[in-house]
Amino acid sequence: MGTSVLPGERPDRLEEECAVFGVFAPNDDVARMTCFGLQALQHRGQESAGIAVGDGETILVEKDLGLVTQVFNEASLAALPGRVAVGHVRYSTSGGCTWEGAQPHISAIDEVLIALAHNGTLVNTASLRARIYDAGLQLRSGTDSEAAAKLIGKFTQESHHITEGIRRAMQMIEGAYAMVLASPTTLYAFRDPNGIRPLCLGELPDGRGWVVASESCGLDIVGAAYVRDVRPGEILRIDETGLRSVQGVEPRPYRACIFEYVYFARPDSVLDGQSVYQARRMMGRVLAREAPVQADLVLGVPDSGVPSAMGFAAESGIEYADGIVKNRYVGRTFIEPTQELRQLGIRLKLNPLPSVIGGKRVVVIDDSIVRGNTSRKLVSILRDAGATEVHLRVVSPEVTWPCFYGIDTDTRDQLIAANMTHEEMRDFIGCDSLAFISMEGLRASVPDVQNAGFCDACFTGDYPVSIPSSMARDSFKTKADYARGFDTASALDGLADRAGGSAAHTPAHGRAAAVSPVPSASRS
Repeated sequence: MGTSVLPGERPDRLEEECAVFGVFAPNDDVARMTCFGLQALQHRGQESAGIAVGDGETILVEKDLGLVTQVFNEASLAALPGRVAVGHVRYSTSGGCTWEGAQPHISAIDEVLIALAHNGTLVNTASLRARIYDAGLQLRSGTDSEAAAKLIGKFTQESHHITEGIRRAMQMIEGAYAMVLASPTTLYAFRDPNGIRPLCLGELPDGRGWVVASESCGLDIVGAAYVRDVRPGEILRIDETGLRSVQGVEPRPYRACIFEYVYFARPDSVLDGQSVYQARRMMGRVLAREAPVQADLVLGVPDSGVPSAMGFAAESGIEYADGIVKNRYVGRTFIEPTQELRQLGIRLKLNPLPSVIGGKRVVVIDDSIVRGNTSRKLVSILRDAGATEVHLRVVSPEVTWPCFYGIDTDTRDQLIAANMTHEEMRDFIGCDSLAFISMEGLRASVPDVQNAGFCDACFTGDYPVSIPSSMARDSFKTKADYARGFDTASALDGLADRAGGSAAHTPAHGRAAAVSPVPSASRS
């Protein structure tokens, strides 16, 4: 659950890093279509926005810090004529919100410009940057996305084909990525071999063109029909001759991020053929069976907790009520509040309805608990509004491990479930009871449409892509580890690499010896 909008505060939830959008439609206003697509995907990133357009001769780009509606207007869109476009909205960690980090990234291949937008995080950025510098190339930002663009440019110069440049770059980069790339005439889209980050393909009516987007809601807003998801390791090339698909790298076991279904994706999106809304309702039903409670009302924390709350209510027979109102016009802000406003905390976004919950025992359904501070504040204001009992139910398992694949997470010492027992968490949050859905229950809520699995590393510590041992610093230390002088680097010695690279994370005895997050400045 995330309600932090105050400068300097860490959001009390997992945060998606960004979204991408691409369109090839020679007879349409592709800049305007991209702008609308990015607005539909705005929930995935609110710190910067950008659009790059290919007009047949060159690439034009407009990007800046801020929301889509703050960056673009009629004049700026009119200055971006073309036939192909890619767009990006970004969320970065603290300290990483800079103009240089805004996307799409522009790179030159001889006299030809390309524009690349990326959702995800590469785990081998350090080695990639070293290779780029060895080749005599310069990097302007600290992002892994720019490193990918430079590699594609380098290999395209050598092979004289962008598709081949992308393929050779995909053989080098490791981690999670869903990328779109525009040349002056052509749209490309490609996805990591595990399919960790989402990317889908849509077709415009009457054969007008093709669209790719991080979620299907990005297709819907421009009238494109969902066709399918981009396959793991696949490269799509779209130009005036049509759509062509090649396998850039061999696919690995499918590991789409399961947290997309819990929180990140919009409820009206379809991921890999699965309705996000229906998955969330099923999570609530499963949780009601796993953790029943005697109560008068079921409340959902807006917005992601509402479908699950409806499912919980339907399964339990307890009445569902809209007892928490969300202010949808308060987003991430850089306006410094007064101390008095800062003390209001959660009320900037959420406000309970005393007329609904006064004198009632309530079950509150939320998507996740990361640090616990916001949950604690929510329970407090519900009690102030007259709730006689507050029972907290969470439709994801305990978040106990950091993510390295495009999600902003705290180090383990900041993750409440990695440092406290259930009883200690309940006492800290102040609720009458606390329960999380089981890992088995969450998996059962999302049909396995790929006959494979999901990436659930933030819950289990099972990482599908090797994390280089050079990244192993302090991110996996709990508070207890710090107290006892736990040596992460020493714990790495002798570990077998589960993913087939250099030393990486292997869970053992409830602890992990592995990695630290990519520094915020190098996140995409």
